Amino acid sequence: MAEIDFARRLADVAAAVERMLERILATDCLNGETARPARLLDAMRYASLDGGKRLRPFLVVEAACMLGVENDGVLRAACALELVHCYSLVHDDLPAMDDDDLRRGRPTVHKAFDEATAILAGDSLLTLAFDVMGDTPTHSDAHIRAALVVGLARNAGLGGMAGGQMFDLEAEKTSTPLTRHQIETLQAMKTGALLRFAVEAGGILAGASADDMRALTNYGGALGAAFQIADDILDHEGDAAQLGKRAGKDADRNKATLVSTLGLDAAKQWRDNLAHTAEAALERFGDRAETLRQAARFTASRNH
Repeated sequence: MAEIDFARRLADVAAAVERMLERILATDCLNGETARPARLLDAMRYASLDGGKRLRPFLVVEAACMLGVENDGVLRAACALELVHCYSLVHDDLPAMDDDDLRRGRPTVHKAFDEATAILAGDSLLTLAFDVMGDTPTHSDAHIRAALVVGLARNAGLGGMAGGQMFDLEAEKTSTPLTRHQIETLQAMKTGALLRFAVEAGGILAGASADDMRALTNYGGALGAAFQIADDILDHEGDAAQLGKRAGKDADRNKATLVSTLGLDAAKQWRDNLAHTAEAALERFGDRAETLRQAARFTASRNH
């Protein structure tokens, strides 16, 4: 029953995120905008709507909910983070990056539209994310909004996701295999940073204490690492129909993963250990954290 309740909660939050994204990506201009080009908006909506399980916004919503805050402002912050995630997928799929033709079971944005439009769609999703995060409806307190904006910038940019992508691209071209520490650093930046910040953002919105925030950070860090290993395992074992994207691309592109470094069985064990570590980090929250505990189990056991 608990697993069913978690699946329902995940679906309910995803539906709420979808509705909010529809509002954010509407045709009507915001104050200060001149026009919203139809083709660009179509590409942004194509990249963002009807997509994925929305785990990152789910973590924002659930972390805030655990600390007693549920409102549209939390949902807006969750959508801002999802817009950054969607932008990263659009750009990662480009020929200059991972050169993928399939994402979520349908053509990638540069295939459905064109490369120039895909680049602009990614740029626009990223800048729109900061518009949403920094705007008054997200939180009435400017200090809270500023903390959210700075946190998002640092986890999405040079020292976070974008920096991790740079390490990943460099790793494909090196003749010397990366060490385990280097791989874990790369993955903590490229994938883990936004997942960790998702939990921290929920804490910021709820006014979490320093001790609560430390626990949330530890949880998010372990969950993010487990997520990336699970993704690498799925790429190794899955198929395109199951994943909704090309399988086996990590090996094809000489990507540095813990599967290739540790072996499949050891990587699975480490993934499970990280999920347990994430759960343990929530001990101080008691029963209030059950949904986040289930999120850690879901991350480790997902099959697509």
